[in-house]
Amino acid sequence: MKAVGVVVEYNPLHNGHLFHLQETKRITNGDVVIAVMSGHFLQRGEPAIVSKWQRTKMALAAGVDIVIELPYAYSTQKAEIFAFGSISLLQAIGVREICFGSEAGDIHLFYELYEFMIENKQAFNEKVQLFMREGNSYPKATSLAFLHIKGNQQMLDLSQPNNILGYHYVEAIHRLGQKMIGRTIQRKSAQYHDEGFASETIASATSIRKAIFNQNQNSKDTIHQVIPTSTLKLLSDYETVYDTLHDWERYFPLLKYKILSLSETELAAIYEGEEGLEHRFKRNIRSANSFLEFMNLVKTKRYTWNRLQRYCLHILTNTKKEEMEWANNGNPPPYLRLLGMNSKGQSYLNKIKKTIELPLITKLNAFDHPLLELDKKVASIYTLGLPIEVQSERLKEETIHSPIRFTEH
Repeated sequence: MKAVGVVVEYNPLHNGHLFHLQETKRITNGDVVIAVMSGHFLQRGEPAIVSKWQRTKMALAAGVDIVIELPYAYSTQKAEIFAFGSISLLQAIGVREICFGSEAGDIHLFYELYEFMIENKQAFNEKVQLFMREGNSYPKATSLAFLHIKGNQQMLDLSQPNNILGYHYVEAIHRLGQKMIGRTIQRKSAQYHDEGFASETIASATSIRKAIFNQNQNSKDTIHQVIPTSTLKLLSDYETVYDTLHDWERYFPLLKYKILSLSETELAAIYEGEEGLEHRFKRNIRSANSFLEFMNLVKTKRYTWNRLQRYCLHILTNTKKEEMEWANNGNPPPYLRLLGMNSKGQSYLNKIKKTIELPLITKLNAFDHPLLELDKKVASIYTLGLPIEVQSERLKEETIHSPIRFTEH
């Protein structure tokens, strides 16, 4: 059975994702689609709108055959670490081709850029450091450095978020020995950061979340056009059961408490606490009445919104710098955490399980690792976004929840 892979967050799964899955199957002629999916917290430093278990159901209902979890130490990182962790897991579970969405839509551009960057690595790194010293954020500095060294050459546009991730997927494939083939499809209609619906049937996850949290009921009613019926039902079921969909505002009182209660020295020990950010956070937290207000108070030219959100997230979860060292030191994830599968996925796992070099975890008490302990901790913090009357039961979920076995209808 030929396994193909996708890297996803599904926050939530929408029609664009469904198109991506269908095209992945078509252009790779794969038998099994395996998704590596971020857990409760995501790469932009924010909580997922619903739990990883509910998003696993979305994936399986849309046609994914196996869902494995990208650990927190990779899922909440900058693009290169996020991509390396994702590709490492897909390779470990036998994926032969990966297909990602991009603004470019041409895989040759990604491989050409990789070769160019290898040839110009030293000059690129020097320019990145120069532009950062001038007060630019790391992403801005890398973009400026790239523009400087490429000159007038026509190359992949690295100012686009999915192109950036795609480049790092290709980089990770090379780093891991090129045992996997990269493919890409062009994103349809909606762009990653779009806040409004780009068409009647396609919208970005950002715009869908904005519509969901909009107090205007007419705005909420429009999302049924841009997400699969199965996603709509799973979102509705979750909100009915827990009276909640997660966003940063639900966690802001906890974040405010943490910032107020920790000393500046303790804040500096939190991952991503660098260059005096702890002073800026301490100075502004007292006057902020919402997460959005706080973010606008601490935002500067040097730090991107996502970078600041990730620091907020690590403060919320009390994630220290040493807890992220495994991933930051270039190590791949040390285990495969299975979140769900259908009958085809189970058949595939039965055929390859003796050849998988990493532990395949279905029960947490069967394996021990600091990264898994970190995942347990952050899952508990995510639960605190739920109403108090259901928290006790849900706090047990991370250790007792078995992989979801999806039955096709």
